[in-house]
Amino acid sequence: MALPPSLRASVTPPELEMIASQQLITVLPSISMDKTVFISGTYGPLVPMRRCQLPLWMAINLKRKRKCRIIPPDWLTIESLQSHLTNETTQPEFSDLPFRFAEISKVLLDVAPDDLENPDRLRSLLKDIREARQAKSREGLDQLDHNELTLLNLCSMEINEIRPFFIRSMDVLTKLQPVKGPAADL
Repeated sequence: MALPPSLRASVTPPELEMIASQQLITVLPSISMDKTVFISGTYGPLVPMRRCQLPLWMAINLKRKRKCRIIPPDWLTIESLQSHLTNETTQPEFSDLPFRFAEISKVLLDVAPDDLENPDRLRSLLKDIREARQAKSREGLDQLDHNELTLLNLCSMEINEIRPFFIRSMDVLTKLQPVKGPAADL
């Protein structure tokens, strides 16, 4: 699928998912495996039915081979997401979700829905959170001036989405800014 020209300068969502795959996640292995050394670190040993931390990419690989169960992060529960949604819809600031929550939740819902409680409800809550956060982003961009834009707790996907618009807007604002100093007298 071809991206619209405005998004071609940004990182694509699959690229963001690949970056997020370095995040550590808890798994419950069903196999034994010695420590494994990678450039990014040493992981394991894996002992059946003993929780351990692995990078998301490794957990996905093991899950696809049915060699582990993925333990969802604390924030990826119905109660936690409902609380975040309430904060998003009642508070002016963004709720404090993990920086890569959108990518991690998408991967886990795609690869390990059987390890999550009520994945359809989780998808619905994540969609509602995303829509509420997008509305806040648009409100923040409406208040854009040349000096600063403060949108705390944005996630990587949201930053990537507003980057092209923000760059073009700042370019226009810079051109509209009155010139100060000796050049202004000309």
